[in-house]
Amino acid sequence: MSGRPVIAIAGLACETSTFTQSRTLAPAFRPRRDTEVIDKYAFLHKGTPLADAADWRGALIGHALPGGVVTRASFEELAGEIIARLTEIVASTPHLDGLWFDIHGAMCVEELDDVEAELLRRVRAVIGPHVLVSASMDLHGNVSRELAHQTDLITCYRMAPHEDAMDTKERACRNLVELLAKQQSSIDSRLRPYKAWVPIPILLPGEQTSTRVEPAKHIYAAVPGVEAVEGVIDAAIWVGYAWADERRNRAIVMATGWDKAAVSTGAEKLAKLFWDSHADFEFVAPTGTFKECLDTALASPARPYFVSDSGDNPTAGGSGDMTWGLTKLLARPEFKDASGPKVIYASVPGPKAIETAVEAGVGATVTVTAGAEVDNIHSGPITMTGRVHSIKHGDENAGTEVVLQVGSVFAILTKLRKPYHKEHDFTDLDLKPRSSDIVIVKIGYLEPELYDMAADWMMALTPGGVDQDLVRLGHHRIRRPMWPFDTNFESVPDLTARFISLSHEPLAGPDE
Repeated sequence: MSGRPVIAIAGLACETSTFTQSRTLAPAFRPRRDTEVIDKYAFLHKGTPLADAADWRGALIGHALPGGVVTRASFEELAGEIIARLTEIVASTPHLDGLWFDIHGAMCVEELDDVEAELLRRVRAVIGPHVLVSASMDLHGNVSRELAHQTDLITCYRMAPHEDAMDTKERACRNLVELLAKQQSSIDSRLRPYKAWVPIPILLPGEQTSTRVEPAKHIYAAVPGVEAVEGVIDAAIWVGYAWADERRNRAIVMATGWDKAAVSTGAEKLAKLFWDSHADFEFVAPTGTFKECLDTALASPARPYFVSDSGDNPTAGGSGDMTWGLTKLLARPEFKDASGPKVIYASVPGPKAIETAVEAGVGATVTVTAGAEVDNIHSGPITMTGRVHSIKHGDENAGTEVVLQVGSVFAILTKLRKPYHKEHDFTDLDLKPRSSDIVIVKIGYLEPELYDMAADWMMALTPGGVDQDLVRLGHHRIRRPMWPFDTNFESVPDLTARFISLSHEPLAGPDE
């Protein structure tokens, strides 16, 4: 390698629940190609240190809103385009030196397991075994032994909520650039770091492992200290993804670096911290049934009082179109009259309801039916009569949004499902969450802006594709024993570091 290294960028990201009825199609990934890939990341823009350090070539990346399993045809379409574009990049340059693998780590595809590793296998067939690969992931992703093997560097977020997402992606790119520079200055151009991998038999939802609270707070706080040790490049802890049923789904610790002893010691330290706290993980907020949460909210003087309708959270993999929560809410006598406590509910998709409301216009009274077009296991479509409070067109996720006032409930209906994480998501619809009595959102832990707005909050343990009661979902393929599915461990699990063979060598050792 001479001059600036050439680095390609590719990856697909979607957090998918195998317990959700919906299916994710190729357009949901909103693919970016060529320079669109570079445009997405400010740290690669012209004039930045990373942009100056390498020649970055965008192949294709796609990031879909979490949801149901990706169809095989959709995956093959997108994976095929990635391979075709990487083939063109390889052909257009004298040397391809690196690849940034931009993924989430919890994508499931029909008829395939461990699909990120499968995609990278296909990528390796094009770019070759000696091109350095650096992967960035969500901490709710899964790192199989095969995925660890196919990569040279790998890291993940250290915060949940993920306020450090861009920092993590930038770190993955910086580590790659630095490794390429080290290779260039070395006699051995195939120099690779050690990779220590430690599987931990724990599989918990993000709502029990938020880094805002203990024990995840102190566990993740230890990561920078391990990374700072001489001879260590990176350290990372994956909680894993709890709402998919594959053998790879579990917590993982990895450390990479040049000092084998330091890498091993650091990985084992983090794994022990995690396991030692396995019985201490609790939900990030008080929990209860939907009824208990509403009763508590009504009795509390705290305003606004937020309630998470957690079972159908579209940013964890829920279908987002369940009507169970809204049906229960509208059945409550406290909200039958417009003078009752002001409640915002976000949200339920209903394309036909949207058409009716838009045609009638703001101020009109309409009767519409919405929801349960995909997920009708727990409740069917809901029919409501109310006043059209507001209409908004052009949302990047929802398309069109309508607020329907039914009694004192302001129900947000959408053409397509949408997460509600920002204050402007509400104020853009002429809603004032800060002066409302209760705000109900399909979410797990509250995202930062909601958390800051909430005077108090509870998480409702509602049914759905991302049900917080993992045991009742019916996993049958995950490894056992696994906490909290199994609570009587006869001994401490083996938390010794497994060293993963280099990406250009055959994978050694069983996929424990």
